[in-house]
Amino acid sequence: MRENNFRRKDFELAYAREMRRNPTKAERCLWQALRGKRLGVRFRRQQPIGSFVVDFYCSRARLVIELDGDQHGAAEIMNDDEERTHWLRNRGYRVIRFWNGEVENQSESVLARIRRELVEVGVLPSGGYAARPTPENLSAGATRFSDPPSKGG
Repeated sequence: MRENNFRRKDFELAYAREMRRNPTKAERCLWQALRGKRLGVRFRRQQPIGSFVVDFYCSRARLVIELDGDQHGAAEIMNDDEERTHWLRNRGYRVIRFWNGEVENQSESVLARIRRELVEVGVLPSGGYAARPTPENLSAGATRFSDPPSKGG
């Protein structure tokens, strides 16, 4: 694995741009919940880190979110995923992975897990976040979300 000394190669940038132009259904769904600081922090999608392009990245929390489709169940790809996760964690990144089906069918639990990670690293106060997407909004691909839960009841 090569180190790139923080300089992006043209092919890495082109690959990241192409991945942003052609997201999977699960990536589109999760992006609707993460974009525009909807969880209180900024996320980037298809972000180059080293020689990899990660699905979602929050620099403030050094949090990487990877979405895995059916092909990630193959032994060779699972090994690649483990090496990639190991490489990222050794450089101080937190990595969480979700199956595409989880994002598409259990969006609230996925978002709850992401919020827990953000609270754990201290970038969000416990129980505090900007807006909370509803499962109906995520499955419909809507860009408007419900108000955050009110404090005290």
